[in-house]
Amino acid sequence: MNAYQNRRLWNYILLFFATIIASGSLMYTRYLVKNIARSERSRAQIWALSMKETITADNNSTLSYVFTVRDSSTVPAIVTNEHGEILFSKGLDTTKTFIDLPKDEVIDKKAAKYDPEYFKAQLETMKAQHDPFRIDLPGRAGTLNGYWLIYYKDSDLLTQLRLFPYVQLSVIAIFLLLAYTAFNTSRKSEQNQVWVGLAKETAHQLGTPISSLMAWLELLKDKFNAEEDPLMNEMGNDIKRLEIVADRFSKIGSVPKLEPLVVFDVVKDFVDYFKIRVSHNISFEMSGDNTLKAGLNVPLFDWVIENLLKNAVNAIDGKGSIRVEVIASKTRDLVYIDIIDSGKGIPRSKFNTVFQPGYTTRKRGWGLGLSLTKRIVENYHNGHIVVRDSELGKGTTFRISLKTIKTYETTEA
Repeated sequence: MNAYQNRRLWNYILLFFATIIASGSLMYTRYLVKNIARSERSRAQIWALSMKETITADNNSTLSYVFTVRDSSTVPAIVTNEHGEILFSKGLDTTKTFIDLPKDEVIDKKAAKYDPEYFKAQLETMKAQHDPFRIDLPGRAGTLNGYWLIYYKDSDLLTQLRLFPYVQLSVIAIFLLLAYTAFNTSRKSEQNQVWVGLAKETAHQLGTPISSLMAWLELLKDKFNAEEDPLMNEMGNDIKRLEIVADRFSKIGSVPKLEPLVVFDVVKDFVDYFKIRVSHNISFEMSGDNTLKAGLNVPLFDWVIENLLKNAVNAIDGKGSIRVEVIASKTRDLVYIDIIDSGKGIPRSKFNTVFQPGYTTRKRGWGLGLSLTKRIVENYHNGHIVVRDSELGKGTTFRISLKTIKTYETTEA
């Protein structure tokens, strides 16, 4: 299992346990809410019965006990008659009243203000939450004299308890997200420093043997009078390629200088160098617009094309073909570089995964080629790279998008 798959597995495991913890918290809170709601309904029912008892009680000695029970309830409630008119209220805003007193009777400036809309809104809330209790009022000779309906709603404590787990989980999620972001940023920064140090040290170590190879090659040419020998020229090209590789590593970690260059010419130069160093069973074709310009750093951009061409070659078993097309976007100021192979293809579910560090399908691969390619294109060339299309058994198309640089020819008057 490569590093990317291992990391993804741990992400799934952590997500699984996080889901269990969140579900457990919600289920337990729901259990508590259900029990408290049942308890509040019992208290509301007791309050309703106490209200009835205050009306029907014949023995005044028990009224003090009834009043104590009635006043001990903390559940917000409203009592209405059979016509829906509000008669009493409990546990609501004490600064408001549903009783409209004449102005000459209102003496205390601190008295509750008449606000019937508030009580209507509270009554509608209570109707939506719970069914009311009905109290039949006895009349003379045992006949009924109407009835009362007692509505109630959840207490503030119960309402807050319902919301608490969601608030708690949201705060925990935000904290974990910030912690993960900070940790991930710190880890990436540390990794970048390691990579930059390793790359620059590699460039430094390559410098001495490359210089020696260049000197030995010149001695061989002089000794055997082989200035025009094609083998010597190819050896020289390979040494130059080593110089370019060393230069690439030395540029890691610094902002490269981009030059306005013809994209087709830069890509073609590397394709011509690369194709004679792979199997003859693989054919190469280069086509497109040879006038489009973009900001390029040749050593780094050659690295991009090299990684993509190597992946294309590795994807082809036996005979195959690789096409490179340079075309302009019809709607935007972009130049597209499509690298199309006839290899084994990539599953659609892996289109984004292939650019992750550590992802590889080869036993000996490190899974860094496409990740590095993406970084060079997007961070250093302000471009974009995607798997444009792929079909298993038929091939893959990688697309690089770069901003074009327009040039204007001046005309003399």
